[in-house]
Amino acid sequence: MSASPAPVEEQGERVRKLSGVDAVVLVGGQGTRLRPLTLSAPKPMLPTAGVPFLTHLLSRIRAAGITHVVLGTSYKASVFEEYFGDGSRLGLELEYVVEDTPLGTGGGIRNAASRLRAEHIMVFNGDILSGVDLGAVAETHIGNDADVTLHLVKVPDPRAFGCVPTDADGRVLAFLEKTENPPADQINAGCYVFKRSVLEEIPADRPVSVERETFPGLLERGARLQGHVDSSYWLDLGTPAAFVKGSADLVRGLAPSDALPAPAGESIVLDGALVRADAKLVNGSTVGAGAQVGPGATVDGSVLFDGAVIGANAVVERSVIGAGARIGDGAVLRGAVIGDGAVVGARCELLDGLRVWPNTALADGSVRFSHDA
Repeated sequence: MSASPAPVEEQGERVRKLSGVDAVVLVGGQGTRLRPLTLSAPKPMLPTAGVPFLTHLLSRIRAAGITHVVLGTSYKASVFEEYFGDGSRLGLELEYVVEDTPLGTGGGIRNAASRLRAEHIMVFNGDILSGVDLGAVAETHIGNDADVTLHLVKVPDPRAFGCVPTDADGRVLAFLEKTENPPADQINAGCYVFKRSVLEEIPADRPVSVERETFPGLLERGARLQGHVDSSYWLDLGTPAAFVKGSADLVRGLAPSDALPAPAGESIVLDGALVRADAKLVNGSTVGAGAQVGPGATVDGSVLFDGAVIGANAVVERSVIGAGARIGDGAVLRGAVIGDGAVVGARCELLDGLRVWPNTALADGSVRFSHDA
């Protein structure tokens, strides 16, 4: 699923409307499914196509005409403000609120209420890569005088998700759990627009799930929950495989972003990186600042963090190599996650799902899936 944003000249009216909209971005999760990468950085700050993932999202928010954004933080909260500051570098006014204890999606949204100013609030999950037209979502919300509007994306196989059916006018009918025979192919895509008055009704200072408590409760009392349904690009970056795919799709221009540090293509190589002339970088790979890719090596659809080193004739496919990690000559990695500062010895073979924790060292040839050394 992929879609490109509408040209700027087609978005003029939408940008005007979004000038009266604030944004809340929820970035408080611990990202446990992405460990060991998230031991040192929150998931939205992981390098994705050359910049922290959150940069891609914030740049799209700004491009849509929203300038006031509140980040709801918790895990390693200080990292966000240290990097983004007041947001002026991105043309934004950023504010930060911290959850001392996890509050869930609804509680996290409510925790930002004191910083909000606009009548309508667009809410984002900070780990979703999406190509939805944000202006069109706002138009759906305002045009239908909805209490809450949900971005609902059509997926080929909704069985892995709860589905959200709508009527002929786009009103949400129910929130259904996972089932083998879902009645609709549209799922909650993690982007919402709230009337501010409705957002302020969410209970404060306790955990609240918008999916299980807020939205069903609003339906029961007859509030208007509107669906904005499309088939735009959509990906939850919660797993290593999804993270690698999302980064590669950004690099290749399959997912929209206004924050790529270089033109879209087969690869992005950041400043100070050294890639030998006969090395191959393909399928949306990223080579971080100061990283090295040795002679004859292949980096295929992978993410190399800053300072990573790939040895001669090594093969790195669909993998993430942490900052300062070293991959030995002739090693083969497919679908692996290597923590910061780890060392994978020459001729090791690490296949799908294997994770190496930070600063771990694997001796040459010590991990193999084939019988020859």
